[in-house]
Amino acid sequence: MAQLESSYAEFDKRGAAVAVITAQKIDGLFRGKEHVLKHTYPFPLLFDETRQVTHAYGVYQRVGVDGFNIAHPATFVVRPDGKIAWIGVSRTQIERPEIQEILRFLL
Repeated sequence: MAQLESSYAEFDKRGAAVAVITAQKIDGLFRGKEHVLKHTYPFPLLFDETRQVTHAYGVYQRVGVDGFNIAHPATFVVRPDGKIAWIGVSRTQIERPEIQEILRFLL
């Protein structure tokens, strides 16, 4: 989220909306509620507590080397017409696409 936040102006300049969906409980182990009360982001943040969204978009991970009942980190670039222009699904919980890689699909 820090990378998205620091690059938010670049997304905004290109007319792109940014939203973050996290597959965790808001009051769970990672203290999501506590975090969002302390930090305001310029984009909406959804806690997918039931994993309904991660299932719908095919990034749910029941069991993996780095966790269980979670989601693969994924980035979706959706064009203004609603069509998906690009999907990047990370193999691990720490891997993320570079911001420049995401931005190139917004031209």
